Amino acid sequence: MKRLSLYISFAVSLVASGCVMTGPDYQRPDIGIQVPESFQHAPAGTVTSLPEEQWWQVFGDLELDQMVEEALRNNLDIKQAVARILEVRSQFVHTRADRFPSLNFQGQGQRQRQTVTIAIPGFLEQSRRQTTDTHNLSLPASFELDLWGRLARAEEAALAELLQAEENRRTVAQTIVAETISLYLQMESLERRIQITEQSIDKFRRSLALVESRYERGLTSTLDLRQSRRILAQAEALLPSMRQELGLTQQRLAVILGRYPKTRPPRPQQTDYFKRLPPVPPGLPSELLLRRPDIRSAEAKLRASNALVGVARASRFPRITLTGSFGYSSEVLGQLIRPQSELWNMALGIVQPLFDAGKLKAGQHAAEARYQQVVAEYAKAVLRAFSEVEGALLTRKEQLIRRDRVLNFLKEARATQEVAESRYKRGLVDYLTVLEAQQTRFQAEQNLILVDLAIMGNHVTLHRVLGGGWAEPAPVEHRKKS
Repeated sequence: MKRLSLYISFAVSLVASGCVMTGPDYQRPDIGIQVPESFQHAPAGTVTSLPEEQWWQVFGDLELDQMVEEALRNNLDIKQAVARILEVRSQFVHTRADRFPSLNFQGQGQRQRQTVTIAIPGFLEQSRRQTTDTHNLSLPASFELDLWGRLARAEEAALAELLQAEENRRTVAQTIVAETISLYLQMESLERRIQITEQSIDKFRRSLALVESRYERGLTSTLDLRQSRRILAQAEALLPSMRQELGLTQQRLAVILGRYPKTRPPRPQQTDYFKRLPPVPPGLPSELLLRRPDIRSAEAKLRASNALVGVARASRFPRITLTGSFGYSSEVLGQLIRPQSELWNMALGIVQPLFDAGKLKAGQHAAEARYQQVVAEYAKAVLRAFSEVEGALLTRKEQLIRRDRVLNFLKEARATQEVAESRYKRGLVDYLTVLEAQQTRFQAEQNLILVDLAIMGNHVTLHRVLGGGWAEPAPVEHRKKS
């Protein structure tokens, strides 16, 4: 047993002192993208620091805060990403174990009965039955000398895959939080649109009552009466589709939260809901590669692919394996653990591929080609990240300008409606003028709600594409099972 332990210790020392890491060491590749000093459409005067964690509290909605926490706790996509981490973590342990000696325990007991024939010259052959017992107890061990770093590169690739899974979980968590907030804002927007539509329907009904009163007195035509009924019917026809869209949005939100997809009636909404949110600090473009978990995931995949090139290259070199065994063997069980029954063996094996029709060389070239594919994938992810940030910043700037103009348009539409209704009551204009003014105001109010939703949704998008200002998900705990 001591000889075997010394043998294994010598092998470990030999590997530690003589291992040569074949294949290229990882370096972040030059993807040929000139990163500017600042984002083109960044708001003037914004700081370059990261947004605060739990930034969604800027909306001042306690129900929204609770939904975000519930999504992080119960969302099934996040749970799936967590399970994926546990799987990859086990795969890493499995791969890393190849770098260490393996030691097994073997025990065997056998009883054999056979007929033995004894032939003596000049005498008759004699046969007799013989029963023999054999008892073996051994500790076989094996160890591969990783002289070329094949196993070390495999462990490096497995570790990079584990890091990739961790970053994917963060990406999923950020996406789920952003989708939760976006659906909540969309739900509130639909409730406001339904509320505006119901208020407009009440106004259209009062207007219809006025037209009917004038018609009964002969002060207006049948056409005005028909037009008043038409605009009321048109507004009433909008409600079912809005309620349907609201219900579907509520169901999608419930699924994200891990709930049964139920619906609820629209809630009353305040008219002064909108407030100008502070601009999201975009930071520096060079920092984006370090903040976004999806880019960090792409780079981790790049690390794994680079390490696999080393694995493929090292596979073309000789493999040296040490094997040994120490134990006891005896025909009598009571005499098994005795010095006289001791047995041991040690062996050194080497395998060098001589001819494989270019199989291993082709495997190395394939690994190198896959690495180049992942480099292109990484560069694409970086460009997409910059495009998303610049697009979100541009959208914010233009949507704020658009809102100011929609507000001015709504102000004029309200004033126009008041003048048209006043002149109609005095018989100075026809009802078509009033009808156009009412429809224009109704559409302007709907447009303002949609613009507000776009601005608040863009605020969510900016935090997502910048990759910062998110509460860090809790670490994944290893689940031990007996």
